[in-house]
Amino acid sequence: MAMSGRRRGGGGRGPGQDSRRGQPSPSFPRGGGCCSGRVRDSSRGRRSSGSPPPYTSPPSHQVAPATQPPPPYAPQTSSSQQYQASSSSAAASVSREVSLKLTLEPQAETTDSPIVPSSSKAREMQKRPRCGGGGKPCTVRANHFFVDVADIDLHHYDVSITPEITSKKVNRAIIQRLIDLYQQSHLGGRLPAYDGRKSLYTAGALPFESNNFTVKLIDGDGSGSSSSSARKERQFKVTIKMASRPELHHLWEFLFRGQPECPQETIQALDVALRANPSRDYTVVGRSFFKPVLGEKGELGGGIEYWMGYYQSLRPTQRGLSLNIDLSARSFYQPILVTQFVAKHLRHANLNNPLSDQDRIKLKRALKGVKVILNHMEYAKTCKIVGISREPIKQLRFTLDDQGTNVSVVEYFRDKYNIVVRYASLPALQCGSEAKPVYYPMELCSIVEGQRYTKKLNDQQVRTLLTATCQHPTDRGGNIRKMVRVNNFKGNELVTKEFGIKVQEEVALVDARVLPAPMLKYHGSGQEQRVQPGSGKWSMTNMQMVNGGEVGSWSCVNFCLEFESKLQEFIKNLVEMCIRKGINFCRAPTIPFWSARPAMIDQILLDVYKESIERPLKLLIIILPYQTGSYGKIKRVCETELDIVSQCCQPRKAADAKVQYFENLALKVNVKVGGRYTVLVDSIQRNLPPVKPKEENTTIIFGADVTHPQPGEDSSSSIDAVVASMDWPEVTTYRGVVSAQPDREEIIRDLYKIVRDPKQGLVHDGMIRELLFAFHRNVKKKPTRIIFYRDGVSEGQFSQVLDSELDAIRKACSSIEEAFKPKVTFVVVQKRHRTRLFAAHPKQTDQSGNILPGTVVDSSICHPREFDFYLNSHAGIQGTSKPTHYHVLIDENSFTSDQLQKLTFDLCYTYALN
Repeated sequence: MAMSGRRRGGGGRGPGQDSRRGQPSPSFPRGGGCCSGRVRDSSRGRRSSGSPPPYTSPPSHQVAPATQPPPPYAPQTSSSQQYQASSSSAAASVSREVSLKLTLEPQAETTDSPIVPSSSKAREMQKRPRCGGGGKPCTVRANHFFVDVADIDLHHYDVSITPEITSKKVNRAIIQRLIDLYQQSHLGGRLPAYDGRKSLYTAGALPFESNNFTVKLIDGDGSGSSSSSARKERQFKVTIKMASRPELHHLWEFLFRGQPECPQETIQALDVALRANPSRDYTVVGRSFFKPVLGEKGELGGGIEYWMGYYQSLRPTQRGLSLNIDLSARSFYQPILVTQFVAKHLRHANLNNPLSDQDRIKLKRALKGVKVILNHMEYAKTCKIVGISREPIKQLRFTLDDQGTNVSVVEYFRDKYNIVVRYASLPALQCGSEAKPVYYPMELCSIVEGQRYTKKLNDQQVRTLLTATCQHPTDRGGNIRKMVRVNNFKGNELVTKEFGIKVQEEVALVDARVLPAPMLKYHGSGQEQRVQPGSGKWSMTNMQMVNGGEVGSWSCVNFCLEFESKLQEFIKNLVEMCIRKGINFCRAPTIPFWSARPAMIDQILLDVYKESIERPLKLLIIILPYQTGSYGKIKRVCETELDIVSQCCQPRKAADAKVQYFENLALKVNVKVGGRYTVLVDSIQRNLPPVKPKEENTTIIFGADVTHPQPGEDSSSSIDAVVASMDWPEVTTYRGVVSAQPDREEIIRDLYKIVRDPKQGLVHDGMIRELLFAFHRNVKKKPTRIIFYRDGVSEGQFSQVLDSELDAIRKACSSIEEAFKPKVTFVVVQKRHRTRLFAAHPKQTDQSGNILPGTVVDSSICHPREFDFYLNSHAGIQGTSKPTHYHVLIDENSFTSDQLQKLTFDLCYTYALN
């Protein structure tokens, strides 16, 4: 697919936005080694949490800062800060440029592939400075359970199974059968831990370097006529060969003595041992386990249900190894008849009627790859659906035998099984292969339990899932502890006796601090000019925005005909609120209001555009229809095709006419027309860290993210978004740049590139250059510091992202001027982690029962060596708040923990609604 051009403009999210992608990869952090540790318990030969190992005294305890990214996870509030200032003429030119770039072939050809680092040598991650001390000390509980490990002799063996099996479940059954047969005779009495693929670990050497075994496994998917004769016996050759010896000594050196390289193989061996029994007993999805016995399950609609389970990961921390356990919820197919699934998924009430082509295709996508049980057989036989027939089953015929007898599927089931196909108008399920299909009536097949539904959930299913899984912090904490008890690590022979692992049953108590909220400045004409938010939220009822935008030409389109009688009063109240908050809003619309049915969205918006072409609209207020699904279409047409800035309003909320709703709409409108909500008092006084009163450190703050297409949308591109601050020291206005790149590629390609221009030849280009030039035009200075918040990067991608994207930033700077070398602080912002923090005392919570906004943790559960921290910057609304994890990959600006924590927390209060 050809790369599309970039879109410029405001309204994007700032540093640290949530990309809503999949969970991070389960790899382990690099670097490490400092802070409090554990000592050997001589009575058990075990290392226990709380004090250092027996080598030498450990280094002084250090901790990492914790913070939250500026925009997306900002405090809950009815006032915030502005995000993008741009005139409507600039917006128009930008939108025209966007439209051209999205529809025409690019005029410049990219000559280089993604940035290759100037050095292939792996960079060491930023070491942790002295831990922070700012804020009010407190104690929180974390869903981490510290782990003690005995001094065992770990061995790693490669496993090869012939013929090769792709199913981990079958592989585990084969190895379990091998252990049952040969544990005492050939394995030296050892009880191995197997990962389901190629690795097997033991707590001591096996009595051979390499050995071959023959294992016979009974297969229940035979095709005979009776349960006993149908089950065929499959034979496998299993080769076990010595691979390596993971050293626990290296793990202790990494955790407590400053060894830079994380012994991932050692942690992997222990993790496999801890996951062995759950992997055998439960349905495994990534690093999570599911089974109805682990928690309630419920219907999501459409033949889909949710299961509760738990996530488990062994992690290195400052206090040693920690088992991170959290609740999980996933969607699964309901174990029902396929005909019942059809009725629910397609809302097809009368199964005697044939399916339309559209419904047939939809059903095929939903069922392809799903395993079903054949209910008409005398034994349990399963098969996988590869498709559904084009014709109804009553029209399907096939060749029965070598004589070429041609029979219908309906006749075959009637004659062979004495079954009359009831729903003969429905298509048949197709199993087997495309070349040799095998057809079964839907009514004779049941969906096998425990199959993950990986398709995109619809809006109603998402709401149902969120409602069902939203738990008060007290309930969530209790359920997490329940999961540990259900696991019964203490009674697990493989974990405790064989590998000498002890998992503490109580959650970790962690030292934390609550940072003070920043002081915010509003316009001097309001009743209140300054406010220091409490509990992460505040009201601006008596305040005016520090810089009001201008709306000189505007109109309204109503796509909700039921709202017609309330439209005039609603618009009058909205205009009055905008004026009251400081926006220069013309009371009279430029063109008359429009009302139309939702089916006419495209035509009506085009008509509005044509009618206002002599005096382009700076704002179009749109009342959405009641039914969902139109918002994205309206935004696409307005913002990318017609160059119209739009403000959409929900009819239900508009009908309630609450003052807070009008205030929030005014805040959004102000941002879109070039205004600002508020500014940090510290920024005006040049107190943003680490700016000294007499020192000018001009700083630009970037935020970057990559959004990937939904599963199954392989034809879509991944979208890069980079925003950068356009003022200093206020840091309140941002400019955004968007680019497309190959789907599911995490490295941002267009930060810096060289392109071939038809007229100029090879020229420097890229998102960083563009934003640096825009910053220079606004501030009249080049930045001496760059703070780069990078969202959506998993731990396994740290080195790759740092090597490529830091190199791109530096190349972009040097391409502007060879001597231009601003110092860079590169911070990865993670929301897809599974650490949760709970208040240790009821008095240390907000109204929702969550930890207080500004709570920062930079010790105990953080990385043993590197600069990372957790920060909960927002007030909880419902459910359990999730802190944001910040991991500093490089810090050339030498921030202290307190400085970076405070800066990032303060920036959260400049988040702008849009």
